Amino acid sequence: MKLLMHTCCAPCSVYCIDSLRKEKIEPTLYWYNPNIHPYMEYKSRRDCLKDYAKSIDVNAIFEEDYGLDEFCKEAIKDLKNRCINYCYPVRLEQTCKYAKENGFDAVTTTLLYSIYQNHEFIKKFMEDACNRYDLQFVYRDFREGFWEGHQKAHDLGLYMQKYCGCVFSEEDRYNKKIKKDKENNM
Repeated sequence: MKLLMHTCCAPCSVYCIDSLRKEKIEPTLYWYNPNIHPYMEYKSRRDCLKDYAKSIDVNAIFEEDYGLDEFCKEAIKDLKNRCINYCYPVRLEQTCKYAKENGFDAVTTTLLYSIYQNHEFIKKFMEDACNRYDLQFVYRDFREGFWEGHQKAHDLGLYMQKYCGCVFSEEDRYNKKIKKDKENNM
């Protein structure tokens, strides 16, 4: 099997790569994340993944598309549903397209690792996209290893981002922190 794995960041890839390798599946990582902003965050995540991929000898493809203009144009249409309307589809569709055009026969994504993502939407979208592109969807519920992977990424000193990726998710994180701080001070 020639597997292309959409990869959002190094920390999320740790458990996914480890568990696939235990199954004797060697993924090729695919970086395509035009939803990550601002640019220094995008660069930090990308560069960390480059270094990590090299350190564990895994092939990685980096598609450089910072994509701020398109992201803003699409996200603003429906801020509350930006993830399912734009962020997931744009990345996963491009992953399938790249896989088909470049001789891969299977795809998966590290988005299936995060306990914070919309797992069921991602799974269904990937199933449908793989049908359209005549690809195998390698589905794994990587969430079972979330804390194990998180700890290993921390122990390795990988850049550990504080929010999902876009500026709106950073704002959500910040607002939740303020709310929690207020509750703790009452």
